[in-house]
Formats: sequence, C-alpha cells, structure tokens
Amino acid sequence: MAEKILVAVFSASGVTAAVGKAIAAACGGDFHEIVPAETYTADDLNWMNRKSRSSVEMNNPASRPKIRSTVENMAAYDTVIIGFPIWWGIAPRIIETFLESYDFSGKKIIPFCTSGGSGVGRSDTELHKNVSGDVTWAKGRQINRANPAAIRSWLDTVL
Repeated sequence: MAEKILVAVFSASGVTAAVGKAIAAACGGDFHEIVPAETYTADDLNWMNRKSRSSVEMNNPASRPKIRSTVENMAAYDTVIIGFPIWWGIAPRIIETFLESYDFSGKKIIPFCTSGGSGVGRSDTELHKNVSGDVTWAKGRQINRANPAAIRSWLDTVL
C-alpha cells in the first residue's frame, strides 16, 4: 500500500502555502492549510510593534492561537509534512496548537519553513516537545520558493 502523505501549512502571506502546494504536488500528498480562527492583519504581523498580536503570541510560550480548520481523518496519514514561516527564530505558536491537536503516534513528521532572513534554526527541534508518542522526525529544511526540482531532491532525502 502506498504511503499516505499530508502537507499541512500555516501561511500568513501566501509564500508558505505556495511552497506547500508544490510539495503536495511533488509527493502526491493531500494539502491542508492551517487557518487561524482569527485572520492575521498587517498590524497583527508587525514584528516591530511589541504589542502586535504576533509579538504578544511569540513572547508567550503558552500562547495557543485557535485554528478554524481541522484535518479530517488524521489517522489515515503515515507522513505529515508541516510548513510554516519563521517567526522570532521559531515556528509560529499556531503550529504548536496544530501539533497538540492530533495524535501523531506511528507517523513521520517532516518540517519545512520559509523565511526572509533566517534559516530553520532551532524551530525544527523545538516542535518535538509538542508531540508525544512514537513519532519519527526528519530534519527540517528551509524552502523559500516552489521550485519543483529542489523540492523533489529534498523529498528524495526525507521520504
């Protein structure tokens, strides 16, 4: 039986979603966008304003923004490729909400990020604390463009 793959992404600007859709197309996976219950506005994403919504969330490790969308039948997937932009050197808190919302036991999780200035950094290993059970983690990778050849090359190393 073929491996069933889910590509789940949070994308505030559309960049991560575009990369995630290209990854899903390359691996034959299903695409799922992690949609916040309350959409982020430009003011919410102003990282230079310490009182902006994203700044407040990222400065509070216990923050768990609510998600509007859910994955139907997560149990059906063998591998979950999870994508996110880098915020403050790590994944946005909504990714922690997502990871804490499902049972990933027996699954492989493959993180990827997009970033205008920094790489994966500690974001990939930081996420491990949000998942319990027998999970296999692949090393995270920064992928900023929906380049099919680069994506295929990466997938060949992690799938």
